[in-house]
Amino acid sequence: MKNFEYVIKDAEGIHARPAGLLVKEAKKYESKILISKDGKSAEATRLMAVMSLGVKSGQTVQIEVNGADEETAFEGIKAFFEQNL
Repeated sequence: MKNFEYVIKDAEGIHARPAGLLVKEAKKYESKILISKDGKSAEATRLMAVMSLGVKSGQTVQIEVNGADEETAFEGIKAFFEQNL
């Protein structure tokens, strides 16, 4: 299992467009990817679950990657957050 924390820089937070892109990115990997904020978690492959976290700009999320391709998935998801959120 690998994990990292990320502070959301997008002015709108994780809204519909970036959440959709995140789900698309997460579905590329076999590993389970969880996003957590304030004790609530959502699988990164489930759009409504991700949006239900209500992540706003400036808030910190925890990302956890666990599975067969976790090294590749970790690098890919971390790069996605840095480029898009």
